[in-house]
Amino acid sequence: MAERLAPSTRHQYKHNGQVVYEWDQTFSEVNIYVNVPPGVTGKHLYVDITTQHLRFGIKPNPPYMDSDLAAAVKVSESFWTLEDSVLHVTLTKLDEGEVWGSAMVGHALDPATQQADQQRLMLERFQVEHPGFDFSQATFNGQVPNPRTFMRDLDAAPPPQDQD
Repeated sequence: MAERLAPSTRHQYKHNGQVVYEWDQTFSEVNIYVNVPPGVTGKHLYVDITTQHLRFGIKPNPPYMDSDLAAAVKVSESFWTLEDSVLHVTLTKLDEGEVWGSAMVGHALDPATQQADQQRLMLERFQVEHPGFDFSQATFNGQVPNPRTFMRDLDAAPPPQDQD
């Protein structure tokens, strides 16, 4: 059932009408997809992932992408693969549940798309916390809460005081 809440489409970042990269996000990851020229193998690529920055390209050329990430990632749990001429970079979010408004700084989504992502991630969180229920058709009325922080403080709240 959780796969029903997976991203159904990828966001595209375009420059001068050309797709530079596509991306999507889950509760714990951001995935970036970049088409590479035919014949390029993993040995031809360099990919550097740091906590707040992503840089990649084809050796010995200058980087194709050299940008700050929209939020911090866990470098030790992030990785990249090349399959069918598509570079796939998987970034593990430092703050699980954080909704990224873009993959890279300056490439923001429109507010309606950000809201849709936030709703999907909130439902994904509910699905993880309650695996016996199907949240794929659930909707929110009004403002969607932040899936990273929604009701997280309840466990830490002190017990109620008796008042005489």
